[in-house]
Amino acid sequence: MAEQQAAQETKKKYQIQHDRPNCIGCAACAAIAPDFWTMHEDGKSDIVGSKKREDGWEELDIGEKDYQLNREAADSCPVNVIHIVDKETGDRII
Repeated sequence: MAEQQAAQETKKKYQIQHDRPNCIGCAACAAIAPDFWTMHEDGKSDIVGSKKREDGWEELDIGEKDYQLNREAADSCPVNVIHIVDKETGDRII
């Protein structure tokens, strides 16, 4: 039972999606969640370890334990370019 619960906690239930082309580089995300967000030399933020899409967006799958911190980072973005999607339903949470 404990193994099943541990496996569920490490499951990547959410995906962070970053509309990097429209990022204004305010750095709020990097200040709130520095393990997930970093500032690039071009002045925009990047998701640490993300997959880069051809359209300039970035994506990173995260588990339940990392949801709240990244939700706070998304909420802090003044131009709403950070989105979190529930991978099971496809619903955009933010």
